[in-house]
Amino acid sequence: MEEQIKKIQLNDLHVALGGKMVPFAGYNMPVRYSSDNEEHLCVRNGVGVFDVSHMGEFMVEGPEALNLIQKVTSNDASKIVDGQAQYSCFPNETGGIVDDLIVYKFEDEKYMLVVNASNIDKDWAWVNQHNTMGAKLTNISDEISLFAIQGPKAIEAVQDLTPVNLSEVKFYHFTIGEFAGVQDVIISGTGYTGAGGFEIYVKNEDAENVWNAVFEAGKDFDIKPIGLGARDTLRMEMGYCLYGNDITDSTSPLEAGLGWITKFTKDFTNSEALKVQKEAGVSKKLVGFIMQERGIPRGHYPIVDAAGEVIGEVTSGTQSPSMGVGIGLGYVKTEFSKPGTEIFIQVRNKNLKAQVEKLPLLKK
Repeated sequence: MEEQIKKIQLNDLHVALGGKMVPFAGYNMPVRYSSDNEEHLCVRNGVGVFDVSHMGEFMVEGPEALNLIQKVTSNDASKIVDGQAQYSCFPNETGGIVDDLIVYKFEDEKYMLVVNASNIDKDWAWVNQHNTMGAKLTNISDEISLFAIQGPKAIEAVQDLTPVNLSEVKFYHFTIGEFAGVQDVIISGTGYTGAGGFEIYVKNEDAENVWNAVFEAGKDFDIKPIGLGARDTLRMEMGYCLYGNDITDSTSPLEAGLGWITKFTKDFTNSEALKVQKEAGVSKKLVGFIMQERGIPRGHYPIVDAAGEVIGEVTSGTQSPSMGVGIGLGYVKTEFSKPGTEIFIQVRNKNLKAQVEKLPLLKK
């Protein structure tokens, strides 16, 4: 029996807009409307909107909410203030990562975890399995639509839709307010593009009205719907990890350059083993690189040294629409991880020169 592909709330609207729909993470999702390149540049230079309603949302509430979050996540959630969001991950027991996520703090006993669509069931089981302290958990993934309004013109395009001063919503902070005539919308200074803007969480029943209002308000700014294709190239230019490519059940947060969200000021799943790994040092590291010769790197292409010896593997790669060159992320032996290091990507049996770069790959 084949898996039933789920539909997001605005599925039919995306079809009507000419979105090319593909199965992604168990959902029917728009991958592009015009071209990936055009949509990418629309977000980098103007404003575009992604429907990312396939993402998962879990509410964690009650007196034990923080204790549970501290146990299952690597970052220190005790440091988050009300109205703040925090990037984190769920470490597994074998040194890898169950998923990466964002923790939202509403108030002392009320949090929301936002997880990747492909991992909703796995994450839900994982959090419940570790909930020995009895925090109240609710999976609201199927009730919530999520729109990412991204780009340097995002704020001015939709400011008229809300009394909230959008320029005061700081990066990785959020507020709850009226938006497009709808009450209790979560307006969050987050995104996966590095282009500025925010994400808004609305109830499914309000999704279509909010979407239409955003496009009406943004039409003078040439606002466009953007597909998952451009979302991928935008995040690669920033060096943001994608679960399933750059981080997996078998990559450690320390190898993935996520030491900054791995806080040993508390105990969490597998923290002792990760602490030992931190002290010993890792043997491979996730790096960003820019091609020095013409060629497009793709996932699983071998990374080799000057002698042609394999030193790693590409995990994500593309032709950067903003920079006009091949870029990528990949794991290499630690001694090749320093910015400025010359590496070679094996593209169709040719070893093409590339250089390890400090992230983000796109310099402003």
